[in-house]
Amino acid sequence: MKPQHLSSDTSVIHDCKRVVGERLRQAFQATVVVIDDSRSQNSDTDRRVSNAKEVKRSNRRVKAEDPIRTIMFLGSWSHTQNRTYVCHLSLSLSLSLSLSLLSYQKGFSKLLRSGSLPNKVVKSSRSVLFGAYSGWWSLEMALPVDHKANIIDGKAIAQTIRSEIASEVSTLIEKYGKAPGLAVVIVGHRKDSQSYVSMKRKACCEVGIRSIDIDLPEQVPEAELIAKVHELNADPDVHGILVQLPLPKHINEEKVLTEISIDKDVDGFHPLNIGKLAMKGREPLFLPCTPKGCIELLKRSGITIKGKRAVVVGRSNIVGLPVSLLLLKEDATVTVVHSRTEDPETMIREADIVIAAAGQAMMIKGSWIKPGAAVIDVGTNAVDDASRKSGYRLVGDVDFQEACKVAGWVTPVPGGVGPMTVAMLLKNTLDGAKRVIGQ
Repeated sequence: MKPQHLSSDTSVIHDCKRVVGERLRQAFQATVVVIDDSRSQNSDTDRRVSNAKEVKRSNRRVKAEDPIRTIMFLGSWSHTQNRTYVCHLSLSLSLSLSLSLLSYQKGFSKLLRSGSLPNKVVKSSRSVLFGAYSGWWSLEMALPVDHKANIIDGKAIAQTIRSEIASEVSTLIEKYGKAPGLAVVIVGHRKDSQSYVSMKRKACCEVGIRSIDIDLPEQVPEAELIAKVHELNADPDVHGILVQLPLPKHINEEKVLTEISIDKDVDGFHPLNIGKLAMKGREPLFLPCTPKGCIELLKRSGITIKGKRAVVVGRSNIVGLPVSLLLLKEDATVTVVHSRTEDPETMIREADIVIAAAGQAMMIKGSWIKPGAAVIDVGTNAVDDASRKSGYRLVGDVDFQEACKVAGWVTPVPGGVGPMTVAMLLKNTLDGAKRVIGQ
């Protein structure tokens, strides 16, 4: 009987095929072992390719024992070839498989007697078939047609955090007569940098943090910029220093950032802070703002991190690397997918938590996401859109519309991680002030 929740919606059918295929592949790989024999490897591979083609030709008309033959051939072949061709099974074939499992003993016995299976494959019929049936049964629970992910509202969460910060700042002022101070240094007149700095200064004003504005000309010598950083390091009313990046080409960014006192490194990128983040049992004074915001979104959305499989897509110093270290500190099992990773789709599909920070527009499709997974999309990419006045729109690294049909939680772009980055900058500044004020 066809499950009632299945419809003609092509995206849902695609997701159904994907999940069924993945469950069948996992069931097969758990019970079938391919023994490598270099002397017969080529002939075995040719036989499996031929068998796979035979299965594809007979896909339209399936006999009772054919589904068993199909998962055996496709499973062993895809396992050897390191591909998931089994995911290309049609939905009708998967349904036929589920309906014919009751006759598996007769069909499988016939298959064994035929001698058509590769002799280098060790077989376990009962567990393979039971696993396949369990996979189909789980599909009913995994993908109802009206499923829609919970949207993680980064703006609302960030506003809550800002309100908490404003309350603590007010307490500091009332008790000690001092407000936290954040020095924001900008070099040159890049419009995007000016926009970001203006937003950060406005956010400081809203929560009661004093903003110290340092605007330097484009051609400022590197030595002069470093001297200004040293001056801010020595100022007791400055509790955080932010140098807006990128800097002009004649200035060494790494050298400048290293000169910021670790006690005022509210961006969290000082080598000592990153080093402590990477070490078990050590706690950095500050965490990088965007990665910290990602973890905060998960926690405030009630998503468990401990013991979960997490995949970070991207390995940048700003997001990918530090967020993977933060997830490790939260006791997740972490995999980092990057530009040289083979078969990233399979790795992402196994994740309970996905943090996308690759910088590629809509790279991660709905079919890559495990049903019920939490997806945090850090990417901000401009794509052409003639319907917009600006001529473009912002999208993330995840295909949001597709992800909503599969994921349990997902962040939008814009309105997800972005507001959290500024909120975490304010939180870091407050924490830096609390270490000094009242001591």
